Amino acid sequence: MTATLAIFAAAAAAASSAAAEDPEARRNETIVVTGERTEANQDYSTKEQTTATRLPLSRRETPQSVSVVTRAQIEDFQLNDVNALLATVPGVNVQAVETDRIYYSARGFDIQTFQIDGLGLPFAFGVQTGSLDTAIFDHVEVLKGAPGLLSPTGNPSAVINFVRKRPTTDLHANASAQYGSFDNVRLDGDVSVPLNASGSLRVRGVGAFLDTDSYLDRYHLRRWTGYGVVEADLTPSTTVSVGYAYQSHKTRGSMWGALPLTYDDGTRIDYKRSASEGPDWAHWNVTSRQIFGDVTQQLGGDWIVKISAIRNANSEYDNLFYVAGNPNRTTGLGFFPYIFGYKSQTRDLTLDGYVAGKFKLLGREHEVTFGFNRGAQYYNQYESGDAALEVPDLTLTDILAGHVPKPTFTDYSLQLNTHRRRESVYGLVRLSLADPLKLLLGANYTHAESDGYSYGAPEAFSQSKFLPFVGGTYDFTANLTTYVSYAKIFRPQTELGADHLPLTPVLGDNLEAGIKGEWFGGRLNASAAIWQAHQKNLAEYVGFDPDTFSSIYEGIDARSQGIEFEIAGQLTKDLQLTGGYTILRIRDPQGNPVRTYEPRQTARLNLTWSPPALDALKLGAAIQYQSRVYRDTTTSTGVDARVTQGGYALFDLMGSYDLTRHVRLSLNLRNVGNVKYLTTLHEDQAFFGAPRSVLGTIGWKY
Repeated sequence: MTATLAIFAAAAAAASSAAAEDPEARRNETIVVTGERTEANQDYSTKEQTTATRLPLSRRETPQSVSVVTRAQIEDFQLNDVNALLATVPGVNVQAVETDRIYYSARGFDIQTFQIDGLGLPFAFGVQTGSLDTAIFDHVEVLKGAPGLLSPTGNPSAVINFVRKRPTTDLHANASAQYGSFDNVRLDGDVSVPLNASGSLRVRGVGAFLDTDSYLDRYHLRRWTGYGVVEADLTPSTTVSVGYAYQSHKTRGSMWGALPLTYDDGTRIDYKRSASEGPDWAHWNVTSRQIFGDVTQQLGGDWIVKISAIRNANSEYDNLFYVAGNPNRTTGLGFFPYIFGYKSQTRDLTLDGYVAGKFKLLGREHEVTFGFNRGAQYYNQYESGDAALEVPDLTLTDILAGHVPKPTFTDYSLQLNTHRRRESVYGLVRLSLADPLKLLLGANYTHAESDGYSYGAPEAFSQSKFLPFVGGTYDFTANLTTYVSYAKIFRPQTELGADHLPLTPVLGDNLEAGIKGEWFGGRLNASAAIWQAHQKNLAEYVGFDPDTFSSIYEGIDARSQGIEFEIAGQLTKDLQLTGGYTILRIRDPQGNPVRTYEPRQTARLNLTWSPPALDALKLGAAIQYQSRVYRDTTTSTGVDARVTQGGYALFDLMGSYDLTRHVRLSLNLRNVGNVKYLTTLHEDQAFFGAPRSVLGTIGWKY
């Protein structure tokens, strides 16, 4: 500890000295606000990322696996929402348990947190509710493995950091109109304007509108997205940004839960791809509002101070229909239907401040970052549940046809009211032990607490944990680097056990090693990684309690081990690609497989090619493969059953042509092979993914 404090003191002194010695250099420094901007080029890779350490390190310099989805890839493959985007990332799985709630996983474990410009926003129930439009994002960084350094609590899956678009110092504008299968209509526009001659004051606005039917019976989605940000260089070394983001996600014919997969005798039910249990009146209505701001101060000598804040407010108004149980093959009866109305609100406030820079010690230059993070989340939910008693006996035929009467939702009562808080201090030193050898030493001390209740169960805890992080890199050629990293895991849980009390926190660790390569000045990156992650008392869904209408979990010990290969960037002058292959296993202490709904093998490949003789034309293809998954379950009559989804691959194609330097036409084909597949077996209900579809786009850019 004394040595660490000495290093921090030396670093601060070096920063102060550099700022005092060279004020002119300080004024001419580039302001680092959120990281590298990708929208100005066609690359499928970035030279730097900041998700791992706050330091602007290249992927090769980062001792963990990193994936990046750039703006070029988003536009080429029309990855218009985060679910479509994350499905293209090596090692990441998008698991739609319902039409409007999504789980994400990596390395066999659930991803619990999204970051926006590096600030973490935890999911209220560990699941993302409502789709998120990608119109406002410049690129997305995915850090795989335990993010214990900067995330308040560790999880050995991944952290996903969405980096917003920022204003440009010159005039920039684009717009597009799209039409596709299932009457899919989408419009978007993006304008960035400097407000003075120097561009030191600038503003940007982005808007998107989506209105679409679905391959699912009765399902319809309408989404509005708006975003505005103002940025000002108050001095040559000081930048201030403030912005607002809004999204409205409204659906009808929505599913809450999904389709029962077996009859009560354990045999599989054969559904059409369009089958849905959502009646036309069922809906999710989710509104999200964010106010954010940051101040970035360049101190000189490559030192920076940044203070950020984000206020997130989510509101929901949902009318939902749920069916538990398994139907009888002959009568179609056997369901336990529920109809509920919900009104809920989530309020998050996250603050973060850090200092990062370089200093000299013992004749060598080193890097350091240290900071503080605080988050507070308020969540309440009102329920109208009297309607559950009004549902008549329903057959499977009735449910699939949407013949479920809509009740009157009255007498809402407060059922959930929680307040969660977390404070963290973190620090990292990147020591240059020799020109090719770097050692990273870091730690995160977190205190997390909660009070309140959830549907009759107390949700109170107060826990603290010290999470160390250590990593190292060694450049053994001009292009190749080996690395190793280790992190501890700690995460409080709110899932309820059989006693209807929250499970105790998850504890564990994560170890990773690998080799990374970098070519063409960082425009092509490749890596191979091997990892082992261990979690104790991890919440695992075991069933539904109809008496309390709640999901029941048990704590399991799980160890994930795997290998991952990845490549991203410019393979040739005319060929851009990203891709990877992941193989893993997840077992309990006795060696038995657990979390069998997580695919043990996944592969992703996204590539585009422009013919040298016709660079206005761009052709591309994407592949998403996953191996077999299964879930063992017990029917409502006590029959054991296993549901299996075989391995499958989805193929997408794209083509675009620049009519002029301002106008582009493009066409995207998805699931070209028209593969029929279940979206996930995360729970004991599921539905089928989208069939073959087409989307046409006309885009304008200035």
